[in-house]
Amino acid sequence: MTAVPEDLLRESSRRVLGALVRRGADFAAAEDAVQEALLEAAAKWPQTGVPAEPAAWLTTVAKRKLLDAQRSDASRRQREQLVAAQPATGETEQHDDTLLLLFLCCHPALSPAMAVPLTLRAVGGLTTREIAAAYLLPEATIAQRISRAKKVVAEQDLSGFRHALASAESDKSAELAVVLQVLYLIFNEGYTAGEGRVDMAAEAIRLTRLLHAAAPDPEVGGLLALMLLHHARRHARFDHGRLVPLDEQDRTTWDRTMIADGVDILQAALPRGRRGEYQLQAAIAALHDDAQSAEETDWPQILEWYDELIALTNNPLAELSRAVAVGEVDGPLAGLKALDGIEARLTDYHRLHAVRAHLHERAGNAAEAAELFTQAANTATNQAEHEHLRRRAAAAAATARATGSRRL
Repeated sequence: MTAVPEDLLRESSRRVLGALVRRGADFAAAEDAVQEALLEAAAKWPQTGVPAEPAAWLTTVAKRKLLDAQRSDASRRQREQLVAAQPATGETEQHDDTLLLLFLCCHPALSPAMAVPLTLRAVGGLTTREIAAAYLLPEATIAQRISRAKKVVAEQDLSGFRHALASAESDKSAELAVVLQVLYLIFNEGYTAGEGRVDMAAEAIRLTRLLHAAAPDPEVGGLLALMLLHHARRHARFDHGRLVPLDEQDRTTWDRTMIADGVDILQAALPRGRRGEYQLQAAIAALHDDAQSAEETDWPQILEWYDELIALTNNPLAELSRAVAVGEVDGPLAGLKALDGIEARLTDYHRLHAVRAHLHERAGNAAEAAELFTQAANTATNQAEHEHLRRRAAAAAATARATGSRRL
């Protein structure tokens, strides 16, 4: 008996599902048919060996499963004939299938809570159990979200949607923005999760690479570059489960090959004249990654990129990060002044308290910093961040006691 490579099944399932959906198959029915085909492959291939064309084998079986299910519904007979008549796909069609699947899984009718697990299941090939483990949620909860998502997609009129995606002339910018948002959510979930969980950050990068190959839009390149430039630091972000801030990380452990890849992708995207928020965030990340030490960071240029990002997005989180850059360029008191007006837009947000604490600490106000770090820790939802902020609060409190510092 020969074990069937899991990556092979995962890659093949995405291609087969995309092909069936592109040919007009109902999304939920096609996904069920592909899962049945995968089960049959898992049972037969260890005995017979992996076929020379695994995707073609799975497509044939999935078509049969789909047609068997559809024969009981006379109203779908025309669709089943359409599915059965299609030839095998080529490389271009596979890219189109990937694009279609991503757009369907990120349909505007879906909430992010439904779109993310559906994307991971249908395009990423992760099992419901793996997705549940990544979210630290019961498997039944994730299964319910995926089921609801498939139902919502099935209720949509997708004929015009498919036509718009297939048309080279149609403007896909609104739909693409939703897809990028979902992929970014997947990446952030993995990036902030820490060690010991399904690597959703790596999965987000893989999916974004697929999208970049199918739709080389500048913002797709910007998002891919941003992910790579952040993910390159992954081995330095935690020390035995403890979060390590950027300025304290061991930069010799950063993945320089991944950084170079991210920079190359970003440099190809920026000159195309349509700068977006992901490209601007990637430019900032590239400057951090380029510095050989925290002291060598080019903060003035980072501040310029933040100014451009805020002018484009008016995002309060970008303003929060800009205040840190102002503190590095013009001093901590200037950074604190830059926070004026942000608080109302980030009510009781733990990172606002953390940035304010950091700037007060740099200004020598240890007691104020200790109180703010404690407030940040109490409102943090991520366990690693909570523990890190508690340690920062304790250190600031110790400094306040040693120096006789009082709260301002």
